[in-house]
Amino acid sequence: MHVRRLQLTDFRSWSQVDVTFPEGPSVLVGPNGHGKTNLVESVGYLATGASHRVAGDAPLVRHGAESAVIRAAIGHEGRELRADLTIQPGKSNRARLNRSPLPRARDLIGVLKAVVFAPEDLSLVRGEPEQRRRMLDELLIARHPRFAGVRADYERVVRQRNTLLRTAYLARKTGGRGNTDLHTLDIWDRHLAQHGADLLAGRLALLESLSPYVVKAYDAVSAGRGRPQMTYQAAWADAEPLSPDRDLLTARLAAALAAARARETERGTTLVGPHRDDLLLRLGDLPAKGYASHGESWSYALALRLGAAELLRAEAVSPVLILDDVFAELDTDRRERLAAMVTHAPQVLVTCAVAEDVPAAMTGGRFDICDGEVNRVV
Repeated sequence: MHVRRLQLTDFRSWSQVDVTFPEGPSVLVGPNGHGKTNLVESVGYLATGASHRVAGDAPLVRHGAESAVIRAAIGHEGRELRADLTIQPGKSNRARLNRSPLPRARDLIGVLKAVVFAPEDLSLVRGEPEQRRRMLDELLIARHPRFAGVRADYERVVRQRNTLLRTAYLARKTGGRGNTDLHTLDIWDRHLAQHGADLLAGRLALLESLSPYVVKAYDAVSAGRGRPQMTYQAAWADAEPLSPDRDLLTARLAAALAAARARETERGTTLVGPHRDDLLLRLGDLPAKGYASHGESWSYALALRLGAAELLRAEAVSPVLILDDVFAELDTDRRERLAAMVTHAPQVLVTCAVAEDVPAAMTGGRFDICDGEVNRVV
């Protein structure tokens, strides 16, 4: 799979841009702030429905414009797909595939598969649980696009349930009869247990499939120094192992919600469910967070992304690999090992401020980006 042509309108700093990429590696070189990351960010957004840099859509639209458009011609198995996405902050995004409108923008997710590795990914190892949950869910959706709907349904239930709990909490704090507002909580508990079990079962199955690829990638990146281990953590499960069986997970979530009812009504928020879980990353017997060195943390973050790419390749199709300004963050040995691992992928999009940061082994297309222009030089 590869992006043959990318066209942007009012996306980030680009009012208009039209780039044709070759297969294999393409290196985008330019000073910081001139838009090279914006180009590859658009590819990642088209693939996943999310940016690797910001949480919301508003920053993706050029200042002064009402919407942004991403268009891509995607080569896959000898045929070409045309994907169009219009980003409209505050409204529903619109999508078309081969010029035909799709019912929902999220239906475009999975048409293009891409894995992004960027400096922000160090937070996968050193940051908060939210970053690791997001990584799992984005890969889960890339692997099985139906989980975009599962996650959206689960998040909707959590919002509704939190609104109910918060309203009752505030009523009690102000002397009102808050308990009468909780008569529908049992219904929302059932919805949360059902949708949460579906999402959780997907995460657990994904983790089992992903782990060996991460181990292999870490071994290659770090030259055999250390062994990563990943464990799914759900505090509400009382440290008991979780089975990916949906019926069992539904029952366990329902029981945990019942047990937490008093604490949740006291605090006015939902304390049980996949939205509060974590992925524990270990190197050997120690947690990577707080114990891994800078180099080990980079190797782990790299291994998570490279393992994800290999899992997708093994199960379906080789994704587009995006390496956003990462070579400058790596030492020479890790640069060379990373280049050796990815240079033969169907498509690799690399951004850098200094061309010399990219190993010579990564040959292919070369684009200079400066002052709002993209020029192919190789």
